[in-house]
Amino acid sequence: MVEEGRLTQVSGALVLAGTPMGQPGDASPRLREALATADVVAAEDTRRARSLAAALEVAIGGRLVSYYDHVEAQRAPQLVEAIAGGATVLLITDAGMPSVSDPGFRLVSACAEAGLRVTCLPGPSAVTTALALSALPSERFCFDGFAPRKPGARRDWLASLRSEPRTVVFFESPHRLAQTLADAAEVLGADRRAAVCRELTKTYEEVRRGGLAELAAWAADGVKGEITVVVAGASEFDAEADLDAVAARAAELAEEGARLKDACEQAASGTPFSKREIYEAVLSSRRDS
Repeated sequence: MVEEGRLTQVSGALVLAGTPMGQPGDASPRLREALATADVVAAEDTRRARSLAAALEVAIGGRLVSYYDHVEAQRAPQLVEAIAGGATVLLITDAGMPSVSDPGFRLVSACAEAGLRVTCLPGPSAVTTALALSALPSERFCFDGFAPRKPGARRDWLASLRSEPRTVVFFESPHRLAQTLADAAEVLGADRRAAVCRELTKTYEEVRRGGLAELAAWAADGVKGEITVVVAGASEFDAEADLDAVAARAAELAEEGARLKDACEQAASGTPFSKREIYEAVLSSRRDS
């Protein structure tokens, strides 16, 4: 139960809590209280949990257990059983909000299915922080977790965003950032606006804004730290204009002697458009001329 800004003991509850991304001072008083009073603190990294508590000058009052990706399936039933028995379980991750590309979803789902109480202590989130700093439209946005690791899957994923009108936020590792940005520049357009947010709230926080090709060139020299990328959405007009440009290229290839189907297949390479879409656009252009 939450009363007058304080978390009080409730018979059986899962409490999700956002933790600081870099500055302990960003922790809320309610997080401090929860660390001290919860029966169980389930942490993505128990060492970081202890370090956070020490920085906040709080003693973890309950049992501290690890709760990370590889033990979720095994530990979730145990925590559900504890909550069903009346325990307050506080779930924290290394930084930011649990369940947002971090452990937590499985436990929340299990508690919901069992009819157990789940509540949340709001706190820092890299997603909304990066969105606010990006200088890109934020009225509507979508979050896509981590970019796919494999090149083919990554390009397919980027192609699926080609006509997405909302601003897109995703996480990326520093050693894959340059290639992801280069792929994004090729698939989404070199001038598509984006922002790369590095080490948010930390000492070396950095926000780079520009076109995707410009950002890819910057990242090619190497980037360190935790990365959140924000990419502007596409307008319907932009998507149509790009399709017209690709169709015009296919028509040029056909005029140079290539079969139209072959020309469309060649023009489709490296774009989010299928050769059928391009073929139909070429025919439509011919009918209109």
